[in-house]
Amino acid sequence: MTGHPPRRMHGRLLNNEPPAFTTLVELTFQKQKIEHWIRFGRKSYEQILDRRRSVVGFAPESVFAFVRWARGDHGTIISRIDIVRAVRRGEPFQTLPFVRPGGEILLRLDGWPKVQRALAAIDAVDALGLDPADASPDHWRHVHNRLTAGLEPHAYTPERHAAWLHRCRIDP
Repeated sequence: MTGHPPRRMHGRLLNNEPPAFTTLVELTFQKQKIEHWIRFGRKSYEQILDRRRSVVGFAPESVFAFVRWARGDHGTIISRIDIVRAVRRGEPFQTLPFVRPGGEILLRLDGWPKVQRALAAIDAVDALGLDPADASPDHWRHVHNRLTAGLEPHAYTPERHAAWLHRCRIDP
């Protein structure tokens, strides 16, 4: 016994350690200075470090969007969004700042105009009544490629989502 009461989130007991093979993301929020947040994704772990910092975790195969924004003395110094698939044990991965160990990057955009367009693409999936974490990873790659090229991405539709779900059943 440590003498510390067990931590709870939404009535559930939380362990101090994340489950094995969890992808961890460090979040920071200092209003109008540095803001790291999760736009979508299903957290499997959360640890609040202090008022401004926390660590969240994602189970293997889950998809999440990580947004980073920071301001310096002369304005914005970074605006970035990454949509990442958490990897399974032994899978190759790409490294990202504040993400341990890393993940499969489906979308990576820099600059506020492109970040805003990516957020609009996420909002469009939300507007369909779908959780963006459930959308096809290929859609997020497509959005990355189109926005990088300065083109408008094709809309994610219920038909595309149904095709993705059928593909998941065929190719587990």
